Amino acid sequence: MMTVHEVSKISGVSIRALHYYDKIGLLPATEVSNAGYRLYDDTSLERLQYILLFKELEFSLKEIKNILDNPEFDQSKALEQQIQLLELRKEHLQNLIDLAWGIKMIGVKHMSFEAFDTQKIDEYAKRAKESWGKTEAYKEYEQKAAGRSKEEQETISVKMMEIFAKFGKIKDQSPDGEAAVGLAKELQDFITEHYYTCTDEILLGLGAMYAGGGDLTDNIDKVGGEGTGEFAGKAIQAFIRS
Repeated sequence: MMTVHEVSKISGVSIRALHYYDKIGLLPATEVSNAGYRLYDDTSLERLQYILLFKELEFSLKEIKNILDNPEFDQSKALEQQIQLLELRKEHLQNLIDLAWGIKMIGVKHMSFEAFDTQKIDEYAKRAKESWGKTEAYKEYEQKAAGRSKEEQETISVKMMEIFAKFGKIKDQSPDGEAAVGLAKELQDFITEHYYTCTDEILLGLGAMYAGGGDLTDNIDKVGGEGTGEFAGKAIQAFIRS
């Protein structure tokens, strides 16, 4: 038997979350000691592994409980399906990571004015080509950028940052509101027109990056104020859901 503290330590799940899982019947403690401590056996730990796997696949806790409590739940089949889904998700995430790095580096190159010296910016651009140069989006970007002068590139960058400035002006409003969702659509159209075809999937990846911290988030927050990058990310999520 393991205590809730021990389970938390080996699984990475907080004690508070484990208590909540017990409360809602998702992961009941195997037994409670005379001293009132929750104890878990190997069967409980196995169930916790399924819970974490399904959480990674973005099932809600209610859905996970219904799946695991179903008498027809086939563990072997479930694992096989999860492995297949996780492999697909791994491939998808790797594509997004490559894309995000490329867009981040390109974005830093064209949206950062004082934050970086030329040497570092050039290094970002070099890394972008190495990690992202084979994607269709990057090829499209290179085609659109090929005939532009430095001044035209800077003008486009400024106009894109103006969109983030608009996000900053309404960041105290709901990201689900009409104004925020409208700006997310404006951003998607702008990227498609000036950089590459910005699909909903790409835009969602960008939104996560805008809100994810780091250099690009800092640049956006400099234009729109602290929290603008996070707000833009939430607005993009609301737009994709709409």
